[in-house]
Amino acid sequence: MHPAKAFVLVTPLWIACAPEQRMASLGDFPLENGQSIRDCRVGYRTFGKLNASKSNAVLVTPWTMGRSRDLSGQIGPGKLLDSSRYYIVAVDALGNGVSSSPSNSSQQPGKDFPTFSVRDIVETQHRLLTGVLHLSHLKAVVGTSFGGMQAFQWITAYPEFMDQAISIVGSPRTSPDEQRQWRSWAEEERSETRWKRTAQAVMQGKLREGLRQLTLDVNDHVAQAQAIIAFDVSTPFGGSLERAAAAVRAKVLVVVSEADEVVNPLAALEFARLVDGQVLRLDGRCGHLAPSCESAALGRAVSLFLE
Repeated sequence: MHPAKAFVLVTPLWIACAPEQRMASLGDFPLENGQSIRDCRVGYRTFGKLNASKSNAVLVTPWTMGRSRDLSGQIGPGKLLDSSRYYIVAVDALGNGVSSSPSNSSQQPGKDFPTFSVRDIVETQHRLLTGVLHLSHLKAVVGTSFGGMQAFQWITAYPEFMDQAISIVGSPRTSPDEQRQWRSWAEEERSETRWKRTAQAVMQGKLREGLRQLTLDVNDHVAQAQAIIAFDVSTPFGGSLERAAAAVRAKVLVVVSEADEVVNPLAALEFARLVDGQVLRLDGRCGHLAPSCESAALGRAVSLFLE
C-alpha cells in the first residue's frame, strides 16, 4: 500500500453529529522559510467543557488530509477520547482543504500557495490555542499518523505546554525511504495518472473510490506531502534526536504497528526510549491501519495513560 493512500484511508467517509465547524483568522502568518500565508485561517471544533482550572484541555491533530469533522469519530463517551472528561479541541491542519490551503486561498491559489512545514502547522495550532481559545497549557496532545508527527513536533517545540503527548503510528522524522516514496507519489499526482485512475474507477463501478479521488485536491495533498518529506524534529537540534528528546518535558505514549508498511516505527521507538516513554505495540495485522483494527487495545492504553 502506498503511504499516501494509507494515510488517507483512515479518514471516515462520513461523521455525523460533529460540533459546528469554527474558523480562526490569524492574519498574514509568517512561515519558517520566510514566506507567509496571507489571511491565514485555521479550522477547529470543540467538544466537552473546559473545567474551572483549565486543566482538562486536549488537542487532537489530524492525519494526512484529515479534518476536524473526521476526528470527531474518535471523540465522545466510550471512544478514544472521552469528551465528558476532557475539553477537546480537534483542529484542521494547513493544506487539508478547511484551514488555509492551495484549494481555498483567494490570494495564493493552487501552486502559488507557499510551502509550509509541520513546524508551521504546529505554530498555527499554538496561535489558535493561545490567541483565540485563551489556553496557556494543555493536558495532552494526541495525534494519529501525520497527526502523530505533529504531536512529536509539539513536545519538542513547546515542551512546557502540555503534560502528556500521544503519538499513534507517527514518527519524529521521515526516513529516506519514506521520503523517496512520497516524492514518487507527488510526481505521480501532478501527472494525468490520477485523473486516469479516477475515470477508470468510475467506469469499473467503483463510484466511492472515484469520488474519493475527485474530492482530494492534488495541490492540497502534495502540500501536506511536502511537509511530511521535510519533517524531522531534530533539525533545530543539529540533527540530533538525542538533543531533541532531551528538550521534552511531557510524559509520552508512543503507539506503533509492528507491521507498519507506511511509517517505519524504529524512529518512534528510539524516541520513546530516549524520553523514557511508554510504548504500545499493536500486532500490526492491518499494517498502518492497526489503530482502527485494534481499537479496543488502543482505547484501553490511551485511557489509562491519560488517567
